[in-house]
Amino acid sequence: MTHPSVAASEGGVRYTFAITQFENRSGWRGYWDLGDAWATVMTDMLQQTGEVIVLGEPLMREEALVEQDFGASGRTAQGSRTPEVGQMTPAQLLVKGAITHVEHRSAGTGGGVRYKGVRVGGSRESAQINATIYVVDSTTGQVLASSSVVGESNRTGATFGYSGANWGGDLDAFRSDNVGKAVEAAVSDAVDWIVLQLPEIPWTGTVARVQNGRIWVNRGEREGVSPGQELIVGVRDAIRDPETGELLYESLSEIARLRVEKVEDKVSICSVTSGEAAKVEEGMRIVLP
Repeated sequence: MTHPSVAASEGGVRYTFAITQFENRSGWRGYWDLGDAWATVMTDMLQQTGEVIVLGEPLMREEALVEQDFGASGRTAQGSRTPEVGQMTPAQLLVKGAITHVEHRSAGTGGGVRYKGVRVGGSRESAQINATIYVVDSTTGQVLASSSVVGESNRTGATFGYSGANWGGDLDAFRSDNVGKAVEAAVSDAVDWIVLQLPEIPWTGTVARVQNGRIWVNRGEREGVSPGQELIVGVRDAIRDPETGELLYESLSEIARLRVEKVEDKVSICSVTSGEAAKVEEGMRIVLP
């Protein structure tokens, strides 16, 4: 499966995504949970693009927090692999949405197999699924982009082509079901759409440390930063609503230009190529040119 690349347009940088469970508003019920299936397939397909950093689903992250709290309680053996508090990666962007319509038709019988007492395959079937998706800024809660997608399937037997996470449960039923195939088709279109939105979403970072003429930035190889890349560092000017505190407008006053000299997993070490190096401070905003 291929997806459009935006690496060249944005210098290869990547965003951190978290996918929430999609709400099933269609009224459809089957042998597997529609919202869980959508979130699981989308997590895997989005990860396979290589264009973004995909975090675990909400339940997985909650379990990680439980393990961190347990590790910090003093009741476990302590070692280098003990989960640490304060190490969770935050999401920059959230994917939310709702499945709004499911239509499933079948005609004719013959052949096929039975699964949990229900015949699967062997009949002419078609399915269509409609969903609305949103990309949300995790800092402001603002919807940055939205779209509706439609997935269709008119086949039985072989799957749409998805071969990803083994999310267990009724996976066989999902893969044998035309509604499941329609989910895969719709999610594939949704992932293509998400990747196409990335060049329009501002990518930012922060100065983490200033030391010995070097600027440490909290974006690294994980986020797609590469040696030789140019970055802008400046002071963020934010205007907020005095009544609600809502962010109304923001701009960046450029202080200096940076060149990435060395890249680690989560940080980059930069030098100043122009501007006022002495004025660069921890906490300043980093943006792409």
